[in-house]
Amino acid sequence: MTDHLLAWDLPAFDGYDEYKERLFTLVEPGWQPFFDDADADIDWRIVSWGGVLIDNRQLGDARPCPRGCIPALDDPAVTDTSAGSWYPDDGIVFAVVIGDEARAYPRHIMEIHEMINDTLGGRRIGMPYCTLCGSAQAYLTDAVPDGVAVPVLRTSGLLSRSNKVMYDLVTKSVFNTFTGRAISGPLREQGIVLPQATVVTTTWGEWKAAHPDTTIVAQDGGIGRPYPFDPLGGRDDRGPIFPVGDVDGRLSVHDQVFGVVLEDGTPVAFPVNAAVAALEGGGTVELGGVTLHLDGGGLRAVDAAGAEIEGHQSFWFAWSQFMADTLLWEP
Repeated sequence: MTDHLLAWDLPAFDGYDEYKERLFTLVEPGWQPFFDDADADIDWRIVSWGGVLIDNRQLGDARPCPRGCIPALDDPAVTDTSAGSWYPDDGIVFAVVIGDEARAYPRHIMEIHEMINDTLGGRRIGMPYCTLCGSAQAYLTDAVPDGVAVPVLRTSGLLSRSNKVMYDLVTKSVFNTFTGRAISGPLREQGIVLPQATVVTTTWGEWKAAHPDTTIVAQDGGIGRPYPFDPLGGRDDRGPIFPVGDVDGRLSVHDQVFGVVLEDGTPVAFPVNAAVAALEGGGTVELGGVTLHLDGGGLRAVDAAGAEIEGHQSFWFAWSQFMADTLLWEP
């Protein structure tokens, strides 16, 4: 029913936002700041509750939320490749390179925390992983004007078209998780858009072979916690479990794509399996001035001048929902 309501784009009735504010803050008073910005660019019609509460623990607090949340992992302990032998070579990692420093974030740890605040290559980064969207992203959180505190990213417990709604713990500003644009609060007023770094999705074995100096998050995350290798247990095997509305029919909802956004705002997406197969076969993968290359078994994008275009993978339904009219490469 909600899929249909989203697709029909029905207008909100008078006082809808206030009604939703009263309802939602009965569940979680910590969401109140999200409603306080009258000029916020939040479409409350498509915001739903994901069944967990806000993560409002201070930076570095490793204790679980007393009322239940998806707890971010701040500044995790890391090891070199030899000490990372605990992780199987075929285990999936989300890998980031900033400056001369590479790091791998195991997927099963990201599935538990869904958010990491870390320092890599001398930069502060925030990494949301939306398990529902299959999308891990890396934001440079220190790329804010002088006088603005570096955001500390947290999971709110809310969803927008099945994408996690993240917010800044410092200012209580909400971000569009897919684009890094602040859409409420003081950071919206300052026009903050967090730049991204490429996230390469690949296996640990392929990544460490290509980047022998890489680090990997420690087995216990540095907080003494055990992590099951399959915490979701096939939860999403039958498609999205929360409302998304109409889905672009050019691909199946859970097909993985690697997506980038050009300087003029044009989104470009590449089906991952087909792109990797073409590149491994010696072919060229190019569309809209974007060319893909392999990196440790995963994908990176460059423009015509060879400069990197930041990108990441996600399920097709998520990319196409948040990046309307995307160009789609076909083999």
